[in-house]
Amino acid sequence: MRARGMEMASKDCVKVAVRVRPFNKRERDAGSRCVISMTSNNISIQDPRNPQNSRTFTFDYTYWSHSGFSRNKDGLFVPEETGGRYADQASVFLDLGQGILDNALQGYNATLLAYGQTGSGKSYSMVGYGPNKGLIPTLCERLFQSIRSMQDSRQCQVFFSMLEIYNEQVADLLSKTSRSAGGLRVREDQQRGFYVEGLRRVPCDSAVQVEQLMEQGTRTRTTAATHMNANSSRSHMLIIIQLKQIFSKECITKQSNIYLVDLAGSERQRSSGSEADRLKEGTAINLSLTTLGNVISALADMTLGKKVVHIPYRDSVLTKLLQSALGGNSRTVMIATLSPADICYEESLSTLRYAERAKRIQNKAVVNESPTERLVKELKAENAKLLLRLSRLGQEGRKADDETKELRRLLTHNELQIRAIQTLWEQHLQEALKDWETQYATITQERRMMQMHPYIMNINEDAQLSGVVKLFIQEGEWDIGLAENSSRSLCIRGLGIQEKHAVFSNQQRRVSVTPLSGSKVIVNGVPASKRIELQHLDRLVLGSNSTYLFIGFPSERSVEDWSRYDYDYFQSELAAAEGFHIQSLCDDQGRRPHQPDPSLLAVFYDYIKLMPMVTEANQMSKELKKGVEFKLEIKNLAMSDSKGHDLEKDTAVRVTSVESKQVWMWSKAKFVNRKFLMEEVYQQQVVGGDGADRAPLPRDRDPFWDPLEPLHLGSAHLWLQSLAFRIPLEEQVEVVGPEGTEEAILQAQLVPCSPTGLPLGEDDILIDPSELLGKRLDFQLVLDQCCGLRWVKEARNRGVQIGFQVFDCPQPLYTPAVWHNVNPLLDHRVQFTALRTSQELLSYLQSNALVLELWGLQEGCSEMVSCMDGVKMTQEDGIIIDKISASEHSTAESVGSDLSSSLRALHQDLEQLRNANAVLKKENGALREQLNSARNGVENNRGRQERRGSLRPSCDAEFAKALKVFYHSMTSVRGQLQRLRRHRPSEEADLLGLRLFVDEHTYLLKDFSEQLEQCVTALKQDVAAIVRRKREKSGIWS
Repeated sequence: MRARGMEMASKDCVKVAVRVRPFNKRERDAGSRCVISMTSNNISIQDPRNPQNSRTFTFDYTYWSHSGFSRNKDGLFVPEETGGRYADQASVFLDLGQGILDNALQGYNATLLAYGQTGSGKSYSMVGYGPNKGLIPTLCERLFQSIRSMQDSRQCQVFFSMLEIYNEQVADLLSKTSRSAGGLRVREDQQRGFYVEGLRRVPCDSAVQVEQLMEQGTRTRTTAATHMNANSSRSHMLIIIQLKQIFSKECITKQSNIYLVDLAGSERQRSSGSEADRLKEGTAINLSLTTLGNVISALADMTLGKKVVHIPYRDSVLTKLLQSALGGNSRTVMIATLSPADICYEESLSTLRYAERAKRIQNKAVVNESPTERLVKELKAENAKLLLRLSRLGQEGRKADDETKELRRLLTHNELQIRAIQTLWEQHLQEALKDWETQYATITQERRMMQMHPYIMNINEDAQLSGVVKLFIQEGEWDIGLAENSSRSLCIRGLGIQEKHAVFSNQQRRVSVTPLSGSKVIVNGVPASKRIELQHLDRLVLGSNSTYLFIGFPSERSVEDWSRYDYDYFQSELAAAEGFHIQSLCDDQGRRPHQPDPSLLAVFYDYIKLMPMVTEANQMSKELKKGVEFKLEIKNLAMSDSKGHDLEKDTAVRVTSVESKQVWMWSKAKFVNRKFLMEEVYQQQVVGGDGADRAPLPRDRDPFWDPLEPLHLGSAHLWLQSLAFRIPLEEQVEVVGPEGTEEAILQAQLVPCSPTGLPLGEDDILIDPSELLGKRLDFQLVLDQCCGLRWVKEARNRGVQIGFQVFDCPQPLYTPAVWHNVNPLLDHRVQFTALRTSQELLSYLQSNALVLELWGLQEGCSEMVSCMDGVKMTQEDGIIIDKISASEHSTAESVGSDLSSSLRALHQDLEQLRNANAVLKKENGALREQLNSARNGVENNRGRQERRGSLRPSCDAEFAKALKVFYHSMTSVRGQLQRLRRHRPSEEADLLGLRLFVDEHTYLLKDFSEQLEQCVTALKQDVAAIVRRKREKSGIWS
């Protein structure tokens, strides 16, 4: 392993490592399947939707940390078997961290980048958790170990800096002062390159100091994220370790910079559909990560010999600071982390492609000489020259004395400069030690308080930031909120936090919380409006989404693992309190709760992930006075396709203007993008304090607004089976919304007709649908009226359209728009024609429904228009479907015209057949005589055949009538079945309400059973009567 690290130090190309983590709780609950496999340095990923589609990538290092591990007595994750494939933290460091350290000690700049989607294990690999220390703390420990072992041959100086880039603003995480409004500035120097002006550099002489500084930076990052309403997963964290090695004997100084970069989550917010946001995705929040991808692509193209005009280092703050790491003076390693779950396939594939481009980059690393040490050498060299000149000066009179004085003055000045430079490190180190002692005293005091008092600690989406903020609830009453002007106040910041938000009371070893007027406090998922006594490990949400875990008195605590109360636990609890949990989701789909559908689980976790974002968006809308409300919904929860199969579920956000009642429906991807844009506006106008002076945003740049578009309200199913028998169907179908609500009742007809549009009679009804094959089929879809439109009831200035798509029609068709009417008359009729009915069309009619989509229109919204491109029409203006058969029919006609010439040749054969016919006539005369002799017996049989022949048409008509009655009866039975499926008890129902529900459900079930039995019995009786009459007429008795 060590050899591999040393090998890396001898090359200048970017080294890329890939690490696969274990399933997390969310993925295990979702029943996820591993789609990643690894052999040697090759890694393959399989498309879960198409297992035959697999991609293989090759990297410098690959680490399998998904399975094959156990936890030892020290809490370390190690391979289950000696020599097992599991890659622990130690093996990752030996390959990557040791190479970074060796490069730095040799005087090279070194960079380690961690890239991957949020939650893929970047922070675990870089920082670690508990005893499983990551690359950064292990690297620092080994660095100071190396310094101590080499202190006889060199003097080493280490400076530590820590910064964060969020929304293109740089924040110093070690700064003693509050962060400036616009962040620190990035400047450029000819010798130093890009650097952060004013960034604090803290001298360190031990790994313990570095660990303390990292803890301080994490605390600052957590507090700032809460205050600025920033999402830590969208920020980049950079740790810069400057190592200076002074070799006194050799008069050589080597200086290297180690950049340790934890990049923001790389997941792409992609839409489930084809819609694109009019406001560009991510804006400044995603700019650094996007530009980094562009830089890597440009450098990779340059390595392949392609002509690259420009490398966009200057387009973002991150790429400016990483210019030396990418294509510059640095030895660079990238570790890409992956989730192996099938539900993360798209993000994992994107990460692998990104990493593959990065490994092509070549750097030009050189050993660095410190500018400061170069100055010392230059001063010493100048002093040597001055001394030489002084020694050569003789007794040359007054002029020589004057020159000697000037030389001695310059010599003294240079010596003072050298002494000042050499003493600067000791002074910095002493100042840093004083700061460290102060911080150590603060930490010691906090740990002492934890053993004495109850407290609340923050829970963050990023597990590394959880538990950083602790607010102690000592004896008495404590105000909690934005105000910090009292000695008995606990200051917290965040969206929706009031000046005085709540009061915590600690009396007689009992802790309670009392919400104040207008404030939002949630305890264990339930909103609190009055005083509530807190128990150990209670969960609190203050304001929009400030989450805290209550830790009781030391006597109440046990060895219980508190880590299970993570951010997802809080959000799941909130969702369950609103009646949304995985059991109810499975019940809605008719599934057993202990066998949840993985796709439903994925939607459930998307839902709870978006919940806090929706709450924050509502709070920002309120504070910015936008008058817009956001509501989270599940798309296609109760909807099915034309075969009756459930549609794929997805999350969506309904956006409503409170004043105008205008409604938008945003996909998950669009809402997440807009949420980041809302944060930018909020930080500028509210956090920045310039809201009153700033002009309002133009509407086309306002993330809270969008142009109006038609809204999908729901769908109804009109089953086509009756058309296979040429039986007309008239039905009232229910339009069901995405969440199972009744949106309207639609009166529709399917009418088999002649080519001219005249309805067919009962004599045209078929007993066997296969009789349609190869024949022409015409039918009309008639949409008469839409009743009880809930969409229009809510606002009378709205309208609707109905959309539908039959069989192989290339584009959906739409009815004309109707406005301002709850019960509009549609009176829309469309005729469809199949010139030669194919087996595919017949199967479609027998097993599919026509899905009628209800679309909502609003004032200012453009109406939907039927696109007739590619649609073929008959002479009677019927739309031709089943085009494959139609094309075969037209092909047959063209072939027939080609064969007309061959028909002439057949006329000659016809003459020959006429001659043969004359011979056959003679034989026919002889046969006629034989037939006359047997005429009497034949006449008796003929009479019986005639009776049977006349019986068949009448029997067919009777069968058709019986089937028609049966199909109409089954329509009402199907409606009753749908009502049974939607019939559920209220979430707030008590025991009496549940009993009433059971009684009502029993009655509906009995009614459904009776209707079904009546339909089947009537059909049996009709068929038996027809068979009996047939036997009576034919003279056959059983």
